[in-house]
Formats: sequence, structure tokens, C-alpha cells
Amino acid sequence: MSWIINVLTMFPGLFPGPLKESVIGRGLKQNLWTLKAHNIRDFALDKHKSVDDTTFGGGNGMILRPDVLSNAINQTFDFSTPIIYLSPRGKLFNQEMARSLVSNNKGINLICGRFEGIDERVIEKFNIEEISIGDYVLSSGDLAAYVVIDACVRNIPGVLQSKDALQEESFGDSEKYQYLLEYPQYTRPAIFEDLAVPEILLSGNHEKINLWRLQKAEEKTQKVRQEIWAKYTQFLKKKD
Repeated sequence: MSWIINVLTMFPGLFPGPLKESVIGRGLKQNLWTLKAHNIRDFALDKHKSVDDTTFGGGNGMILRPDVLSNAINQTFDFSTPIIYLSPRGKLFNQEMARSLVSNNKGINLICGRFEGIDERVIEKFNIEEISIGDYVLSSGDLAAYVVIDACVRNIPGVLQSKDALQEESFGDSEKYQYLLEYPQYTRPAIFEDLAVPEILLSGNHEKINLWRLQKAEEKTQKVRQEIWAKYTQFLKKKD
């Protein structure tokens, strides 16, 4: 069965956008996953297609109305799959979450916020999970939806050509790499502007190459992502 993604957005023309390209797009064409983008304005309750209003208590910006959004959710979402609101105040999205969403569900529902957010009562009514892709603010949740969809779809069986592609990339499935950034990669020519490929990669000794790659992944992670390095060291302690 196709893994089904429903998206509520103010800008349905943004979808599938870049998601129709490359290996992700090939999976879409093969019906391994399906994307349905719904325009929130189509579910407005007045002739002016109003979807937002001012905030009770004062403050800047506009809020998506609960009656409009509730109407849209009831008419478009599959309630047997998770409903996710893309929000900077949500739980930080990661690879483990992406894998879990795919393995435990037949699809997901995404709400792309706009303006200053959505009415809290909608979140409570539908038990919506809030997810953030990072500690910064975007103009809408649509770009965040691209990230979540891409990360999830890569985990659908058959989308990637090789299971190894998932295992040895940053935060992949392989046990030794699940807490590490990816090691450096090289290709031809062997010498580029007086810069040579590390000799170990030309040796043909795959055992030594794998050890070198692990070492470089550890070095990179320790240098730039201390929070991930801490998880990796804890993982090694438990393994011992």
C-alpha cells in the first residue's frame, strides 16, 4: 500500500515541489507514497474565505481560526494516522522519529501553520502532536513539511535503491553510525588542485577503510555536535 501524506496548507501549489524530484520523486511516481495537499481557504465559513483573526488578549499577528481549521481537518485527514502541527515550539524532529512514523503508521497528516500560529483549542481537540525542525522561525510550516516528508519517505521500503544507503549515512540505521555524523567522502580525480585523496581509501583494504571512516565520523561529531557526541559515548558505555 502507498504511504499516504495529507497536508493542510495555505499554499497547496508548493506541493509536491522539490519532493517530486530524484529518488523521492521516483517513489512518488511508483506510488510507494502519496501526497494530498489541501487548501485551508477551501474550508472557510464565509464568502470572503477568511481563515484568520486577531489574538485574544492582544499581541502582534493573526491566528488561524479554530472553526475553519477544525472543518478542514474533519474533511481531509485520516484519523487512523498521526496529526502533526509543524511548530517551533514542538518536539525536535530527528531520524529516529522519521523511522518510527513510517514503521508504525500507514501515513501522516501535516498542518502547515501561517501567521502567528493556530488556535490552541484545535491542538487539544484533535490531540495534535507538535514537531519542530529546529530553533528558528519560518514564514510558514510548508518548508518544514518538505523536511519531515523527505526524511520519512526515505524510510519507506523500496524508495531507496539500497538498504546500505540508509545504514551508513549520518543518523542511519547501522548501529555504529546511529549517533555519528557521516565520514568524509571522495571521488575522482585522485588529485584535485594538489589535494590528494587519503591513501587508505585507495588501499583496497576494506577493514582498514571502515576503521578509518569510523574514526573520521567520530572526530567530526565530537568537533561540531557535542550533544550528539554525548549520546554516542553513552551508547558505547552501554555496549561495553
